[in-house]
Amino acid sequence: MTTLPDPARFAHVTDWVFDLDNTLYPHHSNLFAQIDVKMTAYVGELLTLPRDEARKLQKELYLEYGTTLNGLMTRHGIDPDDFLEKVHDIDYSWLVPDPVLGAAIRQLPGRKFIFTNGDRRHAERTARQLGILEHFDAIFDIVAAGLNPKPARQTYERFAELHAVTGHNAVMFEDLARNLAVPKSLGMTTVLVVPRHFEPTFSEIWERDPANEDDVDFVTDDLATFLTAIVEVPA
Repeated sequence: MTTLPDPARFAHVTDWVFDLDNTLYPHHSNLFAQIDVKMTAYVGELLTLPRDEARKLQKELYLEYGTTLNGLMTRHGIDPDDFLEKVHDIDYSWLVPDPVLGAAIRQLPGRKFIFTNGDRRHAERTARQLGILEHFDAIFDIVAAGLNPKPARQTYERFAELHAVTGHNAVMFEDLARNLAVPKSLGMTTVLVVPRHFEPTFSEIWERDPANEDDVDFVTDDLATFLTAIVEVPA
């Protein structure tokens, strides 16, 4: 279970930065699994590979280049707009609106950002389906990042410069520990969001980051409860 945070540890925070996939919605909703299937299909069609070989290559690209898109652009010069449109052509009705999360985000003091390796259209559709889109001040997507994905340091620096975010005054929520290494080095408070009850659910071995444990300040399996505890006033 989640250990509730001490609100005093977050009293200095003015900027709240959230990853999107498997962070603002739970792993078990299986939304990102749809995107994963689409990416495998894209690789298979592009290179005329059977599904098993396409999936193996997709994961290799992900590990080497940070995202499948970055790998395909580097190795095969694909059109990023075509890729982003096709892999995000998914069914968002799988997501259940989360008014508790929305209320918790709304009450956070300061600015709120979505910082995603996906594109803006996907972020907007996801957040809208969750009922939380209106609570965010801005979305920083893969296009805003110059198609250079997390965990590249220059991508975080680009985000921070664009939105005048100072590390010490910011907190970042992520489902991948490796994506918290740079925020931690920039002075941000870091929170790792894990599957409910800490079960692996749909995550795979290649997504786990035991080497980045020191980059994580807090761990939660219930984002809404964690955020609510930060802003709650003791009775």
